[in-house]
Amino acid sequence: MQKLHNYIENINRLFVTGNAREHSYRGDLQDLLNKIIDDKDIVVTNEPARIVNVGAPDYSITKKDIPIGYIEAKDINKPLNSKDYTEQFDRYKNALNNLIITDYMDFWFYKSGELTNKIKIAKIEDNKIVALEENFLLFINNIKSFTTQISQTITSPSKLAKMMAGKARLLQNVIERAIISEDESDANNSLREQLEVFKATLIHDITPESFADIYAQTIAYGMFAARLHDETMNTFTRQEAVFLIPKSNPFLRGLFNYVSGAECDDRIIWIIDSLAEIFLATDVKKLLDGFSQKNGMNDPIIHFYETFLSEYNPALRKSRGVWYTPQAVVNFIVRACDEVLKDEFALSDGLSDETKIKIKVDDINSGYTKSGQKIKKELEVHKVQILDPATGTGTFLAETIKFIKKDFWGGSWSSYVEEHLIPRLNGFELLMASYAMAHLKLDLLLLETGYKPSKEQKRFNIFLTNSLEEHHEQSGNLFASYLANESKEADRVKKDVPVMVVMGNPPYAVSSSNKNDWIQNLIADYKKDLNEKNIQPLSDDYIKFIRYGQHYIEKNGEGILAYISNNSFIDGIIHRQMRKSLLECFDKIYILDLHGNAKKKEVSPDGSKDENVFDIMQGVSINIFIKKKQKSKKLADVYHYDLYGKRDFKYSFLDDNSLKTIKWEKLDYSEPNYFFVKKDFDDLKNYEKFFDLRELYLENSIGIVTGNDEELVKYDICEFDEKYKNVISKFYYRPFDYKYTIFDNSILQRARYKIMKHYFNKDNFSLNIPRQSKLKGSEALVDKEIMCKHLITGETYTFPLYLYPDENSLTNEPVPNFKMDIIKDIEKSLNLNFGNWTLVQSLEKIGGNEVLLPKKEFQALDLFDYIYAVLHSPSYREKYKEFLKIDFPRVPYPKPETFWQLVSLGGKLRSLHLLEDTSLDERIIDIKGEGELLIKNSLNKKDFSIEDEKVELRLNDEVSVVNIPLVAWEFYIGGYQPAQKWLKDRVGRVLNRADMKHYNRIINALCKTDLIMKKIDEVL
Repeated sequence: MQKLHNYIENINRLFVTGNAREHSYRGDLQDLLNKIIDDKDIVVTNEPARIVNVGAPDYSITKKDIPIGYIEAKDINKPLNSKDYTEQFDRYKNALNNLIITDYMDFWFYKSGELTNKIKIAKIEDNKIVALEENFLLFINNIKSFTTQISQTITSPSKLAKMMAGKARLLQNVIERAIISEDESDANNSLREQLEVFKATLIHDITPESFADIYAQTIAYGMFAARLHDETMNTFTRQEAVFLIPKSNPFLRGLFNYVSGAECDDRIIWIIDSLAEIFLATDVKKLLDGFSQKNGMNDPIIHFYETFLSEYNPALRKSRGVWYTPQAVVNFIVRACDEVLKDEFALSDGLSDETKIKIKVDDINSGYTKSGQKIKKELEVHKVQILDPATGTGTFLAETIKFIKKDFWGGSWSSYVEEHLIPRLNGFELLMASYAMAHLKLDLLLLETGYKPSKEQKRFNIFLTNSLEEHHEQSGNLFASYLANESKEADRVKKDVPVMVVMGNPPYAVSSSNKNDWIQNLIADYKKDLNEKNIQPLSDDYIKFIRYGQHYIEKNGEGILAYISNNSFIDGIIHRQMRKSLLECFDKIYILDLHGNAKKKEVSPDGSKDENVFDIMQGVSINIFIKKKQKSKKLADVYHYDLYGKRDFKYSFLDDNSLKTIKWEKLDYSEPNYFFVKKDFDDLKNYEKFFDLRELYLENSIGIVTGNDEELVKYDICEFDEKYKNVISKFYYRPFDYKYTIFDNSILQRARYKIMKHYFNKDNFSLNIPRQSKLKGSEALVDKEIMCKHLITGETYTFPLYLYPDENSLTNEPVPNFKMDIIKDIEKSLNLNFGNWTLVQSLEKIGGNEVLLPKKEFQALDLFDYIYAVLHSPSYREKYKEFLKIDFPRVPYPKPETFWQLVSLGGKLRSLHLLEDTSLDERIIDIKGEGELLIKNSLNKKDFSIEDEKVELRLNDEVSVVNIPLVAWEFYIGGYQPAQKWLKDRVGRVLNRADMKHYNRIINALCKTDLIMKKIDEVL
């Protein structure tokens, strides 16, 4: 026991000086532990500060260089349960199986993240450290037990995934801190250099945090792949891992050369060794086999990866677009490509085809011709080259292998794989972890099919590269050379390989970071002559990948482009030039529209539920584009099929059908939109005689985007700092939901000042509408204030009735926001003159509500009310629904016999929607129960009931809102149901008397709107 007394005397001597800090006691604890353990094979290492500072525990304990435990020490006199330590301790507990946390007196022992013991060997008494001798023996026994931990075999996939994820998170944290640390010594530069190479070669805007994340995942899965190929279960280290990674993946082998070698940053070595310890206790192959059998999965690698991701970072799966493409979708696309190759290109073996062709490529060894051209050489290559340009984890390439193997007969499978399969399968992937997974998946799959690699095993043509960029030359460290080699090999495919089949599931990212000149020049074909204010949707990555695939097929002169993708391009207005380009390039286009757009609240034609085949909001479609060698001059034939229903039904449909068996509808398309969906244009000639609102109004704009609603949109003015008092504005946020914001160009992300200034502290009316109709309820809403882009749909446009002059103008009188050529046509239609009343005069002379008849002229407000009435006509919206889905509405020229009636009805609607009509104060709803009006429930279906066309809504366990008319409850304005939306946006808040009065007015307004809309139809 003397060694413990000596230890306590030593740390007390330091403590009583008042100058000692956490690091002061480190050597004493190290000496104590070495004396207790007394085993020459076990080493307690007091880690140097440069390693500890980036996230490593203070002590590591190794046995014959294998880590067996870690100790984190904190300063004396600060409790170990301090919140300051929580994040760090949790990180260690999740990642390290054998851990002690101590303040040099109190020792907490953890096993697999669980607290197993607390032992206190000293305490502070009268400002001195005194021994608790009664705990000495227990402490010594626990330390010895701590250093003789026997690794237990890991047999649970979820446990392995959790342990891998814990260490990968720790590795990510350490790598990030190592990169951003101020330590500039040569030994520490390798990770920073690799980040710079990665940034220059692959992802130009990658942050240290994102790089560390990618790197950590890749190391974790590289170790996983290595152990999977390990035949010696009794040994496994990071040094051994490099020799176990298949030669088919040279980049990963290169990365592990770094990880296992002397150049590896010593601040991450301890975690990688700790990862190796996990895999030493795991038979990965046996574990995966069991995982597959238990879950009935035919792709255990990917499902295990998803399990790992959910433990590592659940949000990452969403942000990365790591969505496992359903088997039914992948199989359908692969079968479709095979079918097209056989039927359209007369290749009887389809995807199995071994035909070779001769191509000419640059001969880098032969220099240039006299005219300065590179000398070419002739190469023999396979005709049916397949490319997945967004390979991800290799799902499409794996399915192609399975499909080919299924019908393979005659001859050696292994020689076919090496001579005719591997050379034809090409894939590009941007993310290292997915890239590693794809190699692992294909490697295992081929082995399962009976493939036996030759001694000179061929590499898979899956490359770590950015598909949407050209090749970047790199030089520098080994990591740079590995990446440069990947880039060089990928460039060979990009430049020389005659790709005939492009297939896959490209990523969706509207805010794409792929903005290099090469892809921008390609995508420019989709943007020609659009004359649109906002063409940002055409910069979505999925659009770029379609153009990218089109480029390959054009370059080859024939082939197939087969993707499952976001389906917005098949009927989006902004995509019309894209569709035209595709029609000009290809001969046949098949669009299997899988729908499932939760944003549009899509339902099946019979009203039943429609689900997405992915767990995403955006609708999708399977698109097969076919180009023949001799392209006809006419545009492509387009075939379309709508597939609605639940997810399982869609999967079954895809499994049971092929391109041949689906009852496609051949589309008749017309300029300028070339829709890839069926449209009924029978009333087009009549509709085109109406005036377009953009032709009538001089100015319009999309609504405001704050960029930070949480901080910049408030319920009350008093929630803002006093310094903003002169620029605080009422803000029309959602239907009947007024809030406040700071109307300042320098604060709001998109203030739309050019238009919104005509509302700010001004008398005006706005007509707020979407560009494309969703055809539910009403889709026009009047107001007087600045308004939000998302007021009634994802993109709401505003048309001011009046435009106010600039401050420097000689007059302060506003002018109607109308183009006079259209006004003249309306004058002729009505046989009335257009008046020059101001808005104030109009409101004074008609009392704000009622139109006095007859009139000798019509005013701006009259025309506004007429348009407002027409846009609320159910029969108008039904008759012209196909055109309203396409673009801003056209409005029929008014007729003298109905104009003033419609003006009157439109004026009533205007008054209702501004909540100015005094009849709205009539009480229609009621409160049931006693207690505060706290909206505690989530207000989902379980929280309301319907009886006799009335809704009862339970706010909490005690209080309900009752007598809500069903017509108001279900009424749509744009994409929202205001009676529901207004309350749902206040979940967690307590409603007061004013709130309930306002809600009562909303319900009244919706009920009366429904009645007036019916009256409008009677007149129109």
